[in-house]
Amino acid sequence: MDRVFFILYTLTISLIYTIAIPILYLLSKIREKYRESIPARFFLKNNPPLSPNGVWFHSCSFGEARAIYPILDKLPTQILRVTTTTETGFRAVSKMVPNESRYLPFEPLLIRWITPQKVLVVVEAEFWYLLFALVKMKGGKTLLINARISDNSFHKYHRVRWLYRVIFKYIDEVYAQSEIDKSRLEKLGAKNITVIGNIKLANIPSATKKLSKPKALLICAGSTHEGEEELILNAFIKLREVEPNSKLAIVPRHPERFNRVSQIVRDVANEYHYSYHNYSDNEAFNSDIVVVNVLGELVNIYAISDIVILGGAFFPIGGHNASEAAQFGCKIISGIYYFNQRDIFNTIEGITIIDKDELSKTLIEHKSLKSSKIVDRTDINPILKSIKKEL
Repeated sequence: MDRVFFILYTLTISLIYTIAIPILYLLSKIREKYRESIPARFFLKNNPPLSPNGVWFHSCSFGEARAIYPILDKLPTQILRVTTTTETGFRAVSKMVPNESRYLPFEPLLIRWITPQKVLVVVEAEFWYLLFALVKMKGGKTLLINARISDNSFHKYHRVRWLYRVIFKYIDEVYAQSEIDKSRLEKLGAKNITVIGNIKLANIPSATKKLSKPKALLICAGSTHEGEEELILNAFIKLREVEPNSKLAIVPRHPERFNRVSQIVRDVANEYHYSYHNYSDNEAFNSDIVVVNVLGELVNIYAISDIVILGGAFFPIGGHNASEAAQFGCKIISGIYYFNQRDIFNTIEGITIIDKDELSKTLIEHKSLKSSKIVDRTDINPILKSIKKEL
């Protein structure tokens, strides 16, 4: 049965790939964010196979790639192999493993691309059937770590649970974020599940440099998404009516939105006679509003912020990691849609969770907010022990 499924699945996904080739080619030409990843993932441009007999980590994007740093640090560099699917993720992993970093090819291309590895470690919810199946067929051990199933995803996955039951046949061990995730994973067919918490709490990124804090209330809008900048700017305008010296730093989540957010801020600043600048032009926070249009500075800015408005949760996106701000005791405000960060939020005291319509009022009354505090951490030793058994 598995052999029949393998053949049918491979034929189906290969057909989809063939049909999509013109669209993929066009996207790689017109969308900046795909100009490197699509040619690498779908056409294997500058994307040779990994060296064999190593420990292969696969993560999707920047946040997941950064989360595995503590595990990579505990293993010999010469055995590490890493893949990712996004350009920001690739930049993150290639810093740690420059010679063995790749984009993960699309599934049908994996058949000829994959080399035998001792262990495959996949982060969170990257459920690629051929990835797990081919590694197992070549004698490798397979781990799914930081596994989570959000409320929305579970309903979708459960409708096609027959597919996930096949996938989980090829996953030897699962390390879940919470008991809720464990229960959902079991219903999808997962086995050998251990709950260890979110690995993003194992080694929270610290500040890499000391920035100068302005002599004013500094609000950092971190990892913002489409629609959130306008929401936050409107709240900031109302705050300025009562605290005219307050300042705002906006850090968009995705680099391709930097220019768009700069334009939004420019329009607001001109209308209300605020000063503003882009962080790439000046790292000082001497303007009323600063657009942080570079990567890798968010933690440094959290370190000098009084209030953090955490993006990704004012609309149904799923939220972002609050621990990076909580380590500095910032007052944190989040929207209600933090479903992808549920486990991390449960380990932090003092996060103020509100509906988007309450943001202005909450910001004006910021003196009543509690400072955040991390009350629990995660132990990655069970993962390391499992990996080292194969070395």
